Amino acid sequence: MSLFGYNKEQHIISLFSKGDALAMDKLYDEYADYLAKVCSRYIQNQDDLHDVLQEAFIRIFTKIYTFEYRGKGSLKAWLTRVVINESLHFLRDNNSNIFVDNDVDLPDITDDEPDIDSLSITQITDTILKLPPGYRAVFNLFAIEGKSHKEIAELLNIKPDTSASQFHKARNMLARMLKEQNI
Repeated sequence: MSLFGYNKEQHIISLFSKGDALAMDKLYDEYADYLAKVCSRYIQNQDDLHDVLQEAFIRIFTKIYTFEYRGKGSLKAWLTRVVINESLHFLRDNNSNIFVDNDVDLPDITDDEPDIDSLSITQITDTILKLPPGYRAVFNLFAIEGKSHKEIAELLNIKPDTSASQFHKARNMLARMLKEQNI
């Protein structure tokens, strides 16, 4: 088969629809690394990350027949959603106070935004991973996944105002940590 016009997603879906024994392997080989990176934005502990990914793949393999292909990128988007949902489910189940502020209010950043031009993407993403789990989850859902505070509230079973507050505090904490790296 020529690479022109070849669509990996359609190929993988067709393997599942034919009941091909290699379908799971193909999907795993193609997306496991990407999905692990998505999961790592929410789950820091490696053992927990592996557990969440395993649960996500079980869900993917048992629900793949309900997936409806809607064009290039739709399978990857669906897989990403499954992993994010499993990650959030894990966070909610394992830390009931994750979205409750137990700390002192952080001061608002009143001066300039941090100079991120001198920082690498790795430094920025590593700093995001240092945010507390609740802040990190809301920050990722809002800033990276593009969810609204209403959508985040529904996903996390919190109020939209709580989502907005968590994002605001996460952004301020992140800005402060990034500024400290530039000193």
